[in-house]
Amino acid sequence: MLFTSLVQLFFPHLCEGCQRDLARRENILCMRCVRRLPVTGFQRYVNNPVERAFSGRVGIRNAMAGYYYTQTSMLQQLIHRFKYRRRKDIALYLGRRLGHMLLESGWLHEIEGIVPVPLNTVKEQHRGYNQAALLAAGIAAVVQKPVFDQVLHREHRAGSQTRRGRSSRWENVSDAFTVKDAATLYNRHLLLVDDVITTGATTEACSHALLAAGASVSICSLAFTSD
Repeated sequence: MLFTSLVQLFFPHLCEGCQRDLARRENILCMRCVRRLPVTGFQRYVNNPVERAFSGRVGIRNAMAGYYYTQTSMLQQLIHRFKYRRRKDIALYLGRRLGHMLLESGWLHEIEGIVPVPLNTVKEQHRGYNQAALLAAGIAAVVQKPVFDQVLHREHRAGSQTRRGRSSRWENVSDAFTVKDAATLYNRHLLLVDDVITTGATTEACSHALLAAGASVSICSLAFTSD
């Protein structure tokens, strides 16, 4: 007990949301901040807003997002930390939370593998990791499905999507993704994982590439915004 107290004194274990000390069984977020996260519940509903966002655009099977995304929110800050401040532990934690949400869906049993949306090579080398792959790893730890993180390839260095509108985003990524090993994916039902869906252009482009390889696709995003 004395050793534990000394460790917490010199290396405080603080909540990423409110900066208060975490209890022994808490990790990354305290229970109070967990309850503040804007959960969607989409995994439990057919024709939810994420599924409707892709209707008529690409032939996916199912879709969900764990949380609503808004600027300046606690979730936005968490995403910023794992994307730009090397907090891989936050991405893995949120991935595990997504995994538990997927256990509530009626279609998880159909999934045969998990595919993260890839980064372009230059960006991944600069960042040191792909945040979608970390989310996928967190999901896999809960749902016990294999991760295929080397099969979907980003063909060229598309510029940042952040400040682009829907049509510009689609033009930027429409031919950016190819499948390296189509035989691995053929006739499999895959879960495509990304961090945030805004216009859905990147997710749509990845889905088209997987469908062209003979797979069927469902989508899981950490967060969703219709703005």
